[in-house]
Amino acid sequence: MQTEKGKLIEDASMQIIESEIGTHSYNEKEWPIVRRVIHSTADFDFARENKMIFHKNAIQSGLNAIKSRCSIVVDVNGVAGLINKQYSKEYGNNIICKISDQDVARQAQNENKTRSQMSMRMASSEIDGGLVVIGNAPTALLEVIQMMKENIVKPALIIGMPVGFISAAESKEELTKINIPFITNKGRKGGSSSAAAIVNALYKLIQESSF
Repeated sequence: MQTEKGKLIEDASMQIIESEIGTHSYNEKEWPIVRRVIHSTADFDFARENKMIFHKNAIQSGLNAIKSRCSIVVDVNGVAGLINKQYSKEYGNNIICKISDQDVARQAQNENKTRSQMSMRMASSEIDGGLVVIGNAPTALLEVIQMMKENIVKPALIIGMPVGFISAAESKEELTKINIPFITNKGRKGGSSSAAAIVNALYKLIQESSF
């Protein structure tokens, strides 16, 4: 549970973001999510050059899934560690990360895939109807997209925020081409903190509003 002092610091940070951002094009549901990503990264590029992109059904689909006790499948332990455990417990959302499983490593070697790819394949039952949250590995995002093309999974929401120089921007571009609820951003920036911040922002929307 957040302390009073912690709440004061967070509120002050949000006020600074509001005062410095100026005008923006995000709506009343999108802006709290973008603002929390900025808060977690101290990077205003997520509202500007690396602008965040929302599928028209992304937020409502994500909120409905969370309230329906969906699983949250993440690509790395760093994302899992930053998701608010108080809220995930309250809403019955099981956070799943298979990247360190021995079976994943063994099968990835056998199929000449990355562990991130195979971790998504081996979490297909949890992905279907759940949230996919990717903050590190572009190969994980591309694998989920391929799984959807194969009609193996249909997640309620994909949060695609992989970071890096190889395929990060390209995987996000591919995500915007599929007809599935998604939240992503343009370019190379991303990371565990930004991906987890989006989940935490969705929890906040449920807590603080009637969405």
